[in-house]
Amino acid sequence: MTTKGLPARRRAWRAGREERAAGPGSRLGWLDALRGIAALAVAAHHFEIMRLIPGGSTIAAHFDLGFYGVIAFFIVSGYIIPASLERRGDVRAFWIGRVFRIYPALIVTMLLAQFILPPDYQVLTFNGYEHDLLWLAGNGLMLSDMLGVVNALGISWTLTYEMLFYFFVSSLFTVAWHRRTTPISVGAAGLALILGVAIPSYSLAHTIAELHHLVAAAVLVVVTGVLCMLSGNAALARIGGLLLGGLAVLLVFTNGRTPAYETLTILATMFAGTVIYRAQHGQIERLEAWVSVGFVVAAGALVGWMYNRGEMARATATFTWSAWTVAYLAAWASFGLFFLLRNRRLPRVLTWLGAVSFSVYLLHWPVKKFLLWQLGWDSTHYYTKLAAMPFVERWSWVAGYVAVLLVVCWVVYRLVEMPFQNLGRKLTKSMNRRWPPQSLEQPVPVSAVAAVAGVAVVPTDASAVAEPVLAGASSGPASGSASGSGGQGNVV
Repeated sequence: MTTKGLPARRRAWRAGREERAAGPGSRLGWLDALRGIAALAVAAHHFEIMRLIPGGSTIAAHFDLGFYGVIAFFIVSGYIIPASLERRGDVRAFWIGRVFRIYPALIVTMLLAQFILPPDYQVLTFNGYEHDLLWLAGNGLMLSDMLGVVNALGISWTLTYEMLFYFFVSSLFTVAWHRRTTPISVGAAGLALILGVAIPSYSLAHTIAELHHLVAAAVLVVVTGVLCMLSGNAALARIGGLLLGGLAVLLVFTNGRTPAYETLTILATMFAGTVIYRAQHGQIERLEAWVSVGFVVAAGALVGWMYNRGEMARATATFTWSAWTVAYLAAWASFGLFFLLRNRRLPRVLTWLGAVSFSVYLLHWPVKKFLLWQLGWDSTHYYTKLAAMPFVERWSWVAGYVAVLLVVCWVVYRLVEMPFQNLGRKLTKSMNRRWPPQSLEQPVPVSAVAAVAGVAVVPTDASAVAEPVLAGASSGPASGSASGSGGQGNVV
């Protein structure tokens, strides 16, 4: 026996262990655990938990718990969503899965809030500029933060970035550029540093009439793009991908609600999660991944110090630069920790919490308002009542809220999320049997894509032609979301 082949055998054994832990059809327990913790962090933040602990105001000034949870969700989405698409090798299956993963729970949450909560405890915001269809269309597309439409739920702003990421990922997949995510993540982070406050907000719609036209155009583009994706026709799928990707680019660079440094940092963070997945599965060099992810993390922390001040800070998810930066770094540190634990069996309570994390994210605010209503407590300053209670009584109320929340989320997960996800899988199989999807394996030349965008490009060598998509060949993990996550599923 020689020692020459020993390193190769060790590498093969490690690769096999990772493949068994993260192969198709398996649950990624470490991602579930992180999603669950992120969901509870957001719920705790909106429960004003920092006001209930000694020194909480000082901690909150330097660490935003909600932003930490949101960024953790986005990293998980960036890691798992492209893997979900490539595992299927089918944009139709991907979009059906996303729709049936997100919309049922979101709709049920909004209906419960509307028909159960009284006006004084309502969490829905119906101020659609006195135009219900405008409000419904913007939120129905999950693009409200990019269209200038009031968010239906206070927490639904994050769903806009999930949807933008779906647009970008599916667009890249249809033209076989989906593995070129390293320059995208680095480029977005670099633009966040350079153009942090230079890109205008809401520049496409200055009047209600312009807003109506913008939303109507967005509905037309998104519906057309998604229908093209669902067609199963390769040429139409590519057209749909270009429509959705083009709309996403247009909105990001012209009409975001938040300052550009937040929007671009979020997108850079999600694509950095994808870079980690690619390196883990041998699709890119690990040195390339280390350098690019390191740059994204450094840029995300630095833009907080550079831009997140004064009026700009009030326009983002945090209120001070240190609250942004510390929370951002903490989210990445958490992801790194759980990534190191990916081959270990984690407590089932954490993986269970990850399974219901999307419901936790959606329902934590309505459940809080429902309990406050039933108790007759003030809906906005209840925390002063809790803070005045003895320690044991105070935290008993907090534990009671968490218990009720988790029970409600488990019910919604079992009765809404799981049945509709199963229905989505059945619909996909039925459509694939009746209208088999065409393969997207043929590469699309750079010149062809540029021609659609109105740019002349002449490839100079073979590297200028996109690599082919090996439909179904990816060994990526089972789908999930951050919103969920996208579930990643969960979505946040």
